[in-house]
Amino acid sequence: MNYQQIIDKYYPEDNDLRRILLIHSQSVAQKALQIVVSHPELKIDHDFILSAAMLHDIGIVRTYAPGIECFGTEPYIRHGMIGATMMREEGYEDIARICERHTGAGLSLDDIVSQDLPLPHQSFLPETIEEQLICYADKFYSKSHLEREKTIEQAERSLAKFGTSGVERFRHWVEIFE
Repeated sequence: MNYQQIIDKYYPEDNDLRRILLIHSQSVAQKALQIVVSHPELKIDHDFILSAAMLHDIGIVRTYAPGIECFGTEPYIRHGMIGATMMREEGYEDIARICERHTGAGLSLDDIVSQDLPLPHQSFLPETIEEQLICYADKFYSKSHLEREKTIEQAERSLAKFGTSGVERFRHWVEIFE
């Protein structure tokens, strides 16, 4: 897979949104790939993780989040679902699953229903080690503060705003990936 061709297709202009997407995705990729190298026992494919990290947020282009230069029409919480649809149209089911399962620390059916989120009523929890890794690495980088990497404690505080289950999943990943 050539992730750069896919990015070029959906982000053809050299603008702030493309720059934000690329910087954020490169940060997530670097973190995830460091983990792949540090944990050979997990047997995670390096090239797949690079592509997945670079494409996990592809759907932001169709959302409305003006603080990060997104001027689409969909709620930002749907960017993973949108990205999943885009990746399925490209023929990449494994990347689609990463797109739809990386929001927060994954979203359970209970999260979606109890928070009345504009998402299908189903579970979007990361299942495979690759889905978990991208979700984990993503928690360290914000698209609104591109220059900074969060600490584990800061990532936990960000997740805690949405309940304890995401923090518990994240802490489990700390044990696996650190």
